[in-house]
Order: sequence, then C-alpha cells, then structure tokens
Amino acid sequence: MLPVWIEAVEPAVLKATGAPARDELGAEVLRRWGSSEVWRLSYGLRSVIVKRGSDAQSTEGAAYERIVRPLRLPAPELFELVRLDGAVLLVLADVGRVTLEQEPSLDGYLAATELLARIRAVEVEGDSEFGPERLSELAARVAARAPAGFEQKVERRLRPALAELHRTVRPGVVHGDYVGKNLVTDGSRWTAIDWPLTYLAPQLPDLYTLIREAVAFGHDRDLLVSRYCDAAGADRELVERQVLIGGCGFSLRALAWVIEEGVHTVPSSKDWIDPLLEELDGLLDQLS
Repeated sequence: MLPVWIEAVEPAVLKATGAPARDELGAEVLRRWGSSEVWRLSYGLRSVIVKRGSDAQSTEGAAYERIVRPLRLPAPELFELVRLDGAVLLVLADVGRVTLEQEPSLDGYLAATELLARIRAVEVEGDSEFGPERLSELAARVAARAPAGFEQKVERRLRPALAELHRTVRPGVVHGDYVGKNLVTDGSRWTAIDWPLTYLAPQLPDLYTLIREAVAFGHDRDLLVSRYCDAAGADRELVERQVLIGGCGFSLRALAWVIEEGVHTVPSSKDWIDPLLEELDGLLDQLS
C-alpha cells in the first residue's frame, strides 16, 4: 500500500520507472524515522527513491538547488522536487542497493576516499560556511551539557586553528555525513547519497568521519589518508591538519544536533553525548 502523498510526485515516478500506472509499482520502505520516510518504488528493473520529510528532506532540496546540481557532484540525479504544506518530496535516481555500511570492505573505503578527493577537487565559488563565528555559535549551544571551561577551551585551541586554515586554504564541498550508510555502489561505481547537510569549508570533516568509521571496522588509517593524498595530490601535513580541525567541527555539529533535536526524535541518541564530548576533548588536545 502506497501512501497518499505519492500522488504529488506520481507523474515523475511513472516517467522514471516506465510503470503504466501507480498500482503497477513495487514498493519497499527503506526508512521511517521521525518526520521522514524513504521509499524505493520499482517497475521491472527500473526504480527510484522517493523521500518525504519536513526536516532533512527540506534542506536536501535546497542543497541540490544551491550546490549539488550546479557543481555536478557525484550524487543521485534529482528528478522531481515538490514542496507541500509542511513537507518536501524528492524523487531521486536509485544509484545502487549496496551501501558501504552493509559491506564495509577495505576496497570500499579506499574507493570512498577517492570519491571524496573528486568531490573536493570541484572548484567552488563563495565563502566558507563554517568559520570561527559558526564555531563560537555551536560551542555556546553545547556548553550547557559540557564540562566547565568547555567554551574557553574551544575558543583558545580551535578558533585560532580554524581561522588560520581559512587564511591559507580555499573552501571546498563538505558532504556533512560522509559515512558508510550514505555511500552506495551499483557494483561498478560509488555514489554519495543524502546531501541535506552539505556546505562549503576548507576543513575535511568528511575524511575524518570516513576514517573514524573505517578504523572501527579494523582498517588501517594511514592507508586511507595516503590514498586520499595521492588521489587529491595533496600535502600530507596539511591534510592531517584539515582532518583534525574537521573532526572538531563534526563533533560540535553532532553534539548540537543531539542536544537540541536528536534527544527528541531519536531518544537513544542521549547516550552519544558523553562519548562525543570525550572525543572532542581529545581532538582539542591534539591542536597546538
């Protein structure tokens, strides 16, 4: 049984799948989480991904219009974007059924580092969207749940490092959630999906989150960093600095989301707060 809201994007779905009518479509629910739903709709061998949401999907539509489409990033093609009262519907190309999370092989993580190098190689126009001011704002939002002296430590250690990086490195595209569940393969190529958190910045939080996950699966960090540097033609010392600063930013963003939203939409996320604070504190200690 398909949800009633499918009617709003039915023409685009039928055109993309070649289905003669809605009742001929196969349907699979991929996710129901909070205020969002994700479906795979298919007819024969052709399928599309349809998303409905009032939160992330809203910003993903804007991200496609502002960054993903103009820069031709390696993302699923957007067939249709419909804004309804209180919700946004997206019809996207189905780029594969296997994620890196499902099959977390070393070859897959190495391919993901090369894909990230391609994304970062895209030249962008515009200023960074995660500079020192954004850093201070996030730290203030997190401070109530953090140990005493948290904001001061962020300002003393991370703010000058981030400011220096902005003086020396041009911004690039940041996916914002570059982890295995958002990296999909069709057996021959890899694609990054789910782009609602994308922004422009010189730091490398995407490489940080990819390595963080790969190491948890037992893969070698040095091998992944080396592969990225080779693919990007980048200086290892600079990349390590970008990853460290990016990791701090990732932790701050994650903490702010959990504290302000996650504890309500994903109640179990309250258990992430202390580990994230500990992770961020360790990263800050590495900054000089």
